[in-house]
Amino acid sequence: MDQSPESRGHPVKIGEVARAAGVTVDTVRFYERRGVLPRADRRPSGYRAFGPDAVDRIRQAKTLQELGFTLDDVVDALTAHDTGGATCDSERWRLESVVDRIDRRIADLTRVREAAAHALDDCRSGHCRLVTDLVIAPR
Repeated sequence: MDQSPESRGHPVKIGEVARAAGVTVDTVRFYERRGVLPRADRRPSGYRAFGPDAVDRIRQAKTLQELGFTLDDVVDALTAHDTGGATCDSERWRLESVVDRIDRRIADLTRVREAAAHALDDCRSGHCRLVTDLVIAPR
């Protein structure tokens, strides 16, 4: 059984949250400022005391960011989930937006790769044009 402070429901210090979530203390503070995490209670000493769900919340946020969600998307999605308003129908657009954004990035990278590969082929054949007339097709 996990006996970490966050699993026992005790208030958790910021350093413990950061360590358990695999992020820096600055990231925890940033997430708190941006609304990913609820505002932490303050101990009499002034130190933050996070609730037991802070580590899982950070992990959820990181997972959504790895999928391609912007931080604003993460905050909105987690808020919708928290308020009970998140359903497949209501949230599908977020994933569609991420997939569209990824498809655009892939298309952009494909254009750049093709231009670089063509320039490399020219270099290999003794007609290097890297500085003189390399042009990447516009979007």
